[in-house]
Amino acid sequence: MRHVHIHVTGIVQGVGMRPFVYREAMAHGICGWVLNAGDGVHIEAHASVEALDGFVAALSEHAPAAARVEHVAVADLEPDAWDADDEQGFRIVASQDQTVHTTLISPDIATCDDCLRELFDPADRRYHYPFINCTNCGPRFTIIRSLPYDRAATSMDCFPMCPECAAEYGDPLDRRFHAQPDACFDCGPHITWREAAGDMEREGPGATPAVGSTRETSDAIIDRCVELLASGGIVAIKGLGGFHLACDASNEQAVAELRRRKRRSNKPLAVMVRSLADTERLCHVDDAERGLLTGSIRPIVLLRRRAVGEGDSPDAPTLAPSVAHDLPELGVMLPYTPLQHLLLAAAAARGMHALVMTSGNLSEEPIETDDALAWEHLVAAGIADALLGNDRAILSRYDDSVVRVVDGTVMPVRRARGYAPQPLSLPALNGTAPCVLACGPQQKATIAFTREDANGEAACFVSQHIGDVENGETFDAWSAARTRLEDLFDLTPAALACDLHPSYLSSQWAREQARKCNLPLVEVQHHHAHIASAMAEAIVAGRLALDARVLGIAFDGTGAGTDGTIWGGEFLVAGLADFERAAHLRTWALPGGAASVRDTRRNAFALLSELGLLEHPGAAGLLDTLDEQTRSITTTMIERNLNSPRTSSMGRLFDAAAAVLGICGQATYEGEPAIELEAAAWRALGGKTVRLDGNHAGVFTSADDSPILDPQPLIETLLNGIEAGAPADRLALGFHIAITHATTHIAYEICDREGLDTVALSGGVFMNRLLLKLLTHELKDAGLAVLVPHTVPVNDGCIAYGQAAIARARLAQTASR
Repeated sequence: MRHVHIHVTGIVQGVGMRPFVYREAMAHGICGWVLNAGDGVHIEAHASVEALDGFVAALSEHAPAAARVEHVAVADLEPDAWDADDEQGFRIVASQDQTVHTTLISPDIATCDDCLRELFDPADRRYHYPFINCTNCGPRFTIIRSLPYDRAATSMDCFPMCPECAAEYGDPLDRRFHAQPDACFDCGPHITWREAAGDMEREGPGATPAVGSTRETSDAIIDRCVELLASGGIVAIKGLGGFHLACDASNEQAVAELRRRKRRSNKPLAVMVRSLADTERLCHVDDAERGLLTGSIRPIVLLRRRAVGEGDSPDAPTLAPSVAHDLPELGVMLPYTPLQHLLLAAAAARGMHALVMTSGNLSEEPIETDDALAWEHLVAAGIADALLGNDRAILSRYDDSVVRVVDGTVMPVRRARGYAPQPLSLPALNGTAPCVLACGPQQKATIAFTREDANGEAACFVSQHIGDVENGETFDAWSAARTRLEDLFDLTPAALACDLHPSYLSSQWAREQARKCNLPLVEVQHHHAHIASAMAEAIVAGRLALDARVLGIAFDGTGAGTDGTIWGGEFLVAGLADFERAAHLRTWALPGGAASVRDTRRNAFALLSELGLLEHPGAAGLLDTLDEQTRSITTTMIERNLNSPRTSSMGRLFDAAAAVLGICGQATYEGEPAIELEAAAWRALGGKTVRLDGNHAGVFTSADDSPILDPQPLIETLLNGIEAGAPADRLALGFHIAITHATTHIAYEICDREGLDTVALSGGVFMNRLLLKLLTHELKDAGLAVLVPHTVPVNDGCIAYGQAAIARARLAQTASR
């Protein structure tokens, strides 16, 4: 017989691991016990050598679907360390909180098929219960307060279980054995309902909400909610990580009103449909996208829309034109909570097959998570007509994740619910700090903590998407995410990393914190962080050597350069620790800075002025949209260098092209001109395969005497096309092809000169699916390997991860000297 202690680490709490261990122990004839602790799951086992071998193998080979077993460490126990009582069967013992909090926590999990069957089974006691869950599904990270993961450490601690739920919870053979959120109508949370005015709140705005404490009252609330949606109303609906604002996606008046109230005039809205079949009637769906839509995470998936009339059927969902306007992609998700399943079923019964489900906030502010504040900020403020809440507290704010599939590869657009904060790996290094806090960028902000594990590996906890840290509310959300990760995982920063931009709120905090706590501070150039995110991911995957150098192509909108200008069209010869600027887009003045980002006509005017093309006949259309005073003021600002920083931003070049072509002259949301330019190119493409024959709008190449990409030939070709009456969509496609040709040409020259064979692509411009596909294929055709981040977004959502990778590399270099 053998006596052993087994330590299982990874995502092993909140996923049914202890019940699984119990069942495996019984199946293999193991005696002993299992418990949760702050550093994972601990087991003491007594059995024959053969039985133990089979048991240990099963722990990783047959673990629950939501678990991620990273290590199973087995150590023999001394004879005097074994209690004879533990030879009498196997049991689950109370959790302990006496270890360092290094275990991982499961993200929230979409409702499983078993619970879904019970939800719609009239004979089941949880029929229509909006919070049905089991060990295989339901809330996890958004309700946990501390480790180990037990009910008392979650927001379910205020809901004592009824005898029936307690019996399930205590039965090792039950699907709800130790399911911490386990509940029912008799003992669990309930939905609530308040309207700004109406029959269900007769006493006025201060009235007590209606509570769905029984199946009948709960169903009545859901019916009333759907009735309001069907009549064109807007409802704030509480989800797992925050509120959504919902309306009937087929009702143009309702969608337009939601946009007006939310101050979101043009940015595309996501929709939720009941089934995969409904999704396929709206969009093209491949196997990878199908798996994302129906999996355990259920993010918003950006799908290629079907053309009008394509695959029409009598029961196909219809969408209001302003849901996503004329864009070629639509963000779609399927229900992932029991309440959403109930709402979509009730909506379908009324003929509604798609609901707009957008973040429950005013634009540019954090999503609401608290019922009282949601009432104040969403309903009382006039954004929503009613609030469908509940009495289960949300302890972590989480937006829906957004993903897309490009050339068969899943790429995150916004990494949040279901993905964060599952740790990512970083390259193993000697001599680096035990914990680095990377404070991230200003837009699409995340933060990241590193942890050096005892096995020599390094984990990086990248937070959920926080938003644009440009005001007090989002900075508070940034701070809350930071302290949450610190507290849950016992992380104490020994060094800090931040963007070198002088004005970012997160960077200002980092500098002050480093000074106050006497901590090392690593300031990271924005575009180097972009490239480092792709490099670190490739190094961990074994596709790149630790000391490798690559050509990094960082195309985005804004990033502080080392020369005092705004970068964004960069070719960097980079390692993890350092970089050299090898080439860049020609700079031009950006009059008014951010003002020219919002009004892209001013940006285009400034670019044409720089290139000497204002007098070109093709520029007349742009100039006609600007009054004489605006043209005069803009010219004066450029000539006198008044608040007109120079930029090499590829994002601004795309914006200028959109304005010159008359496609989009003003940005109502970040990236809108470039998004509209891409949409125009796709229209010209018409589903055909692109051949890069160079016959569309010419190629702009580097100047003869310096490594600078000069856009003058390209912009002049666009103006010639406008003068000749060429369609704007066709010119937009030519613009994309010319960018691809020129970028590949410069990349090949640099790689040939520097002896490089790998190119890393990162930056928000590569959110452009068409450009990414074209450039990736042409670089590969030129014999170059191509890296693109896939575990973090290619946009600024990757910056914190890149900062962490760079900071660790520089600290390790310093330690080795």
